[in-house]
This record gives sequence, C-alpha cells and structure tokens, in this order.
Amino acid sequence: MELTWVAIVASLLMGLGAAFLFIFSVKRDYFRNIEDAKYQVFWSDLEEKTDCGEVKKHGGDTQEGSRDKRRAG
Repeated sequence: MELTWVAIVASLLMGLGAAFLFIFSVKRDYFRNIEDAKYQVFWSDLEEKTDCGEVKKHGGDTQEGSRDKRRAG
C-alpha cells in the first residue's frame, strides 16, 4: 500500500512540475512563434543550386563529383 501512495505522490509532483514549466514558458514568451519550429528540421537539408545545374552540399562536394568518385573507385 505504501508503494501506491509513493506512486501517486510522484505522479502529482511530476504533473505540478510540468504545469509549472508550461506557465513559466508562456510567461517568458517561448510560444510566440511556434510556426517556424516545424521548418527548422529542413534548414539543414537546404541545398544551394549553382548556375550550371549542379547541386552543392554543405561538405563542398557536388552530386556529380561524388558520382564520378563512385565510378572511379
């Protein structure tokens, strides 16, 4: 029976902690621009296109250059 009360108290404390964090974040205005958060996943995947149609990756290699390396190796 004691374990049940410990579990109830622990769950209530976790719920109060989550409520406190939510209120804190609302007061600090952390939820003011939530629409940009869904696009942050794709920002690292953006690729720059060059004039000749090749696609540059962040590592400096082009896709066609890496294809040539695979063919040669």
